[in-house]
Amino acid sequence: MSDAPIRVLIVEDDAGILRFVRMALEAEGLQVFEAASLKRGLIEAGTRRPDLVVLDLGLPDGDGVDFIRDLRGWSEMPVIVLSARSAEAEKIKALDSGADDYLVKPFGTGELLARVRSLLRRRARSSAEDSAILSFGDIRIDLPRRVVERAGAPLHLTPLEYRLLTHLCAHPDRVLTHRQLLKAVWGAAHEADTQYLRVFMAGLRKKVEADPSQPRHLITETGVGYRFLP
Repeated sequence: MSDAPIRVLIVEDDAGILRFVRMALEAEGLQVFEAASLKRGLIEAGTRRPDLVVLDLGLPDGDGVDFIRDLRGWSEMPVIVLSARSAEAEKIKALDSGADDYLVKPFGTGELLARVRSLLRRRARSSAEDSAILSFGDIRIDLPRRVVERAGAPLHLTPLEYRLLTHLCAHPDRVLTHRQLLKAVWGAAHEADTQYLRVFMAGLRKKVEADPSQPRHLITETGVGYRFLP
């Protein structure tokens, strides 16, 4: 087994924030690389091949969203956005472009590290995933047989509920926007039908959550979308 440290690339032009984030990540034993511009960030991502990218959106030579779009053309490495842009439209734009998470400045070290650990766990699961069985709580999903069980008993899901659940489960710990989910499950013609998605999500929670009013696995990201927590 390789003992190589986990590598994180920070793309940030604010020296104070860069130093703060670097110190927090290095205290966790992570190897950190830096870039202060969009162009340099893409070069570093291509040459260093980090396990995760921490990205500012307001870069001196372009928008971080363009960085994400370029990166997604050749890599699925996780990206956490750090930005002072707090509007929901900005979050949705970054997430729709392929970011995995979004943290608004100012932020605390604890929250940043929790998001980093979460995405690194997802990446590790994805890299090692040979199993066709998904499970969380008392739910078990047999993908080849398309069978869902709850506490060992068969659980009936409609075809759309099954597609919604398995798509969320395929992207654990990642924020999926309304548009991404609607396009993946219902098709491009339904990308604006957010109320439709809310109705299905409510029904799905009643079937898979122990307490649908306080879900532990199918989490709402207000105004943005949903996140699946295993």
